[in-house]
Amino acid sequence: MEVILREHVDHLGRRGDLVKVADGYARNYLLPRKLALLATEGNKKQIERERVKFDMKELEDQKVAQAVAERMAGVEIEIARKVGETEALYGSVTSGDITDALATKGFELDRRKLQLPEPIKKLGEYTVPVKLHRDVTTNLKVRVVAEGSSQKK
Repeated sequence: MEVILREHVDHLGRRGDLVKVADGYARNYLLPRKLALLATEGNKKQIERERVKFDMKELEDQKVAQAVAERMAGVEIEIARKVGETEALYGSVTSGDITDALATKGFELDRRKLQLPEPIKKLGEYTVPVKLHRDVTTNLKVRVVAEGSSQKK
């Protein structure tokens, strides 16, 4: 089935692209979430009219993401957790924990923007990529310390 993307979809295409996808993917995912339209002549004309507005919105979103990335560049997050004898954490540090710590520093982010492949389970310093926009990614320093031995810099 051919559809026109209304929003950017990772690993599929950009807004306004005409893509061929499986029927089930279009019916069950793209169309109900309003990420795409069926590729009809009327919809193609409508997307062409909206393209200029989309491009301006995209540029504005990228500028905002770039500004947040510059503010976030010097931020370091410290998270304290209980640890065992081998310095392994009881539990783990997840992307939700990191976004909560970021919220205390004034950054409201969706946890899905953090590119944390798996939860952190050991003490140490980690670099976590944050994808703020399709073209804007910044790195966030996360330091996991033992509870009660927090060292502020």
